[in-house]
Amino acid sequence: MAPEMEGFPRRVALAHEWFTPRSTGGAEHVVEAIDSLLREQGIEPQLAALVDGESTRPGSWLYGREVRTSPIQQLPWGVSHVQQYLPLLPMAIEQIDLGDADLVISSSHLVAKGILTSPEQLHLSYVHTPVRYAWDQMHAYLERSALARRGLGPLIRWQLHVLRQWDQLSAQRVDVLLANSRFTARRIRKVWGRSAEVLHPPVAVERFRWDTPRDDVYLCLCRLVPYKRVDLVVEAFNRLGLPLLVVGDGPERRRLEALAGPTVTLLGSQSQQQVELLLSRCRAYVYAGVEDFGIAPVEAMAAGAPVIGLGRGGLLDTVRCAASGVEEATGVLFPDQTVTSLVEALRWFEQRRLWRELDPAVLRQWAERFRPQAFAERFQATLSRAWSEHQKLCAVAASDPGEMPELRR
Repeated sequence: MAPEMEGFPRRVALAHEWFTPRSTGGAEHVVEAIDSLLREQGIEPQLAALVDGESTRPGSWLYGREVRTSPIQQLPWGVSHVQQYLPLLPMAIEQIDLGDADLVISSSHLVAKGILTSPEQLHLSYVHTPVRYAWDQMHAYLERSALARRGLGPLIRWQLHVLRQWDQLSAQRVDVLLANSRFTARRIRKVWGRSAEVLHPPVAVERFRWDTPRDDVYLCLCRLVPYKRVDLVVEAFNRLGLPLLVVGDGPERRRLEALAGPTVTLLGSQSQQQVELLLSRCRAYVYAGVEDFGIAPVEAMAAGAPVIGLGRGGLLDTVRCAASGVEEATGVLFPDQTVTSLVEALRWFEQRRLWRELDPAVLRQWAERFRPQAFAERFQATLSRAWSEHQKLCAVAASDPGEMPELRR
């Protein structure tokens, strides 16, 4: 066991919203990375989630593992469509008993941070985002909601109002908060009134080749859902007549196919190997959404591809903008979430021929900052420090119950 983990508790629980093949994004990769770190230290964490559809699936990293679940697991379509039970999820997460753990780690983007713990337990939560559609993105969510268009808008607004109250209250029960970006940390401060240490999630940069010849095509890679704003990317490339490949699938696909001009090709979902190849050969990666962190832009830079992205959200942590005059730039950030703003950025990128100026080796070197080893080292150090402080506070409480300072970051 590494010296940093000496004296560390052996009874650790690791909680996440859900384990299902329908959701295997960045948040799930973080949970897997934390689990791997703990197991490397000889700690077998007790896993917990609202629902579990992975532990019985051969090939899953969770295959054969024990996962404690909530009552949602037993409801019709609970495992496959857990989000349809949104009004019940806050109560459901509180039904999972982790009282036998000394340390509880939650990975949360909805309700996982609401796990109930005692004063003797340390609860550290890695927050991917406060609930977007209950806070600042509520109005955009309601505009797209089919249920709201069918006259259920007032009921949904009331449910989201109740969810906001629980979300803010449950955030106060967490001892230590980690945020995946400065953007998420600001949202945590805004909606929960709490401070959070920033720890960027791990990105498997070693998967990508950065030293291959470049094609003249641009690439947009993401799930085709409304908030990703792939429609802005498609319209911008329609205007400029530049070649664009769109990789991904989702409810927006038909609309985007109807919108796409002759230079835009939608490829649908692609294999991991094909994605790696496309990133290693594209002229640049283009993205117009607001991400809490954004793993795909970091993967693009790991593959030697510059990023042309919206200068908001997590991209401010990951992309060094050439237009700002910074040394060793890794891309271009445009200021407004509009077609015009993106078109101007693309024109500037083309006129300056920046794909020749931005050295792929420099992009790869910058992306190495987000490698899994860097995440593991910082997470382990934060966890060890928090546990040491927690033990001191518990010792103070045992010696003088009237004096119990708070462990808050």
